[in-house]
Amino acid sequence: MNTPENSQRTTAEKPPEWATAALVLASGRIFWGRGIGAAAEAVGEVCFNTSLTGYQEILTDPSYAGQIITFTFPHIGNVGANDEDIETLNPAARGLVLRADITQPSNHRALEHLDAWLVKHNLPGICGIDTRALTRLIRDGGAPTGVVCHRPEGDFDIPAMRSTCAGWPGLEGMDLAAEVTCRQNYTWDETEWRLGVGYGQLEAPTYHVVAMDFGIKRNILRCLASSGCKVTVVPASASAADILALNPDGIFLSNGPGDPAATGSYAVAAVQDLVKSGKPIFGICLGHQILALALGAATGKMHRGHRGANQPVKDLATGKVEITSQNHGFVVQRDSLPAGVVETHTSLFDGSLEGIRVEGQPVFSVQYHPEASPGPQDSHYLFQRFIDLMAA
Repeated sequence: MNTPENSQRTTAEKPPEWATAALVLASGRIFWGRGIGAAAEAVGEVCFNTSLTGYQEILTDPSYAGQIITFTFPHIGNVGANDEDIETLNPAARGLVLRADITQPSNHRALEHLDAWLVKHNLPGICGIDTRALTRLIRDGGAPTGVVCHRPEGDFDIPAMRSTCAGWPGLEGMDLAAEVTCRQNYTWDETEWRLGVGYGQLEAPTYHVVAMDFGIKRNILRCLASSGCKVTVVPASASAADILALNPDGIFLSNGPGDPAATGSYAVAAVQDLVKSGKPIFGICLGHQILALALGAATGKMHRGHRGANQPVKDLATGKVEITSQNHGFVVQRDSLPAGVVETHTSLFDGSLEGIRVEGQPVFSVQYHPEASPGPQDSHYLFQRFIDLMAA
């Protein structure tokens, strides 16, 4: 019987008879398993996510562009897939890694099996491997480059997969925001989902927010709309003049994938001018990092990153601890913060910087995801903080 405990972790190139998928790491290590999703091959950075639910939202989060996601929770697929629990129309993740076979759906909202959804979106995956061993490998050695390959016939070209690994440049220095951003302006007025009702629609907006799309999640837009904001979403390449011409009450800097420093030729310069405008600014995730760069701080690649819906963060102003949803592989370096920029939140996992504000200006940002899709709602207050700044 093939189980994660007896699946092979080896450098040998010959697959066992039962293998229909392989995960090859840049180190040469091979994990043999069973294929799920599309019969395809994908290369990317192999990371892990500790969330207990929300796999469909995770796979469609644009912040996962360029990554193969290992789910540490073993039961993936039990709520099936539907047309509502998505963060963008086309998944940005490269592939996925599971411990067990995809669970049969058992939820009244399920429209299809997760495997069928993966096939439809051309996402390959592997199951039946020891994800605990893989997670420890990532924890201790950092996120490696890997190739996941699903071949139902069991025919693998391991040397070619290793060559693909060796040729992939990695996320450091890679500008992925330009790939996942929208191509033209659009407006958003859909509000958050409610049981028995579904998504609502904002009818009488109080404020106008312009959101820079570095890979924005739909639930962020829904949270803004639920807070009374009509949102105009603009491409990552929009200039400060373009944004200010829309006469916003506030400016939102979205999440997104890739290296924040790679956006220096366009986004960082625009945000510098937006800060000078005096408009309220709220950034999250990649938007937080780009804001920090615009203020004169520095960012760097993390050893393993933070990915999951159970990450403790301390608010330094109140002393309260929030359980947060996070997905990032880069971080703002604390010792690079310039005068007038104050740290507001700290990770209780590794002590990394999780939030900043500018003294005397209506400008703040956090590293984590207050829209929490998936995840807890401890940090929803940050949207109200943004509203309060616009009201003032």
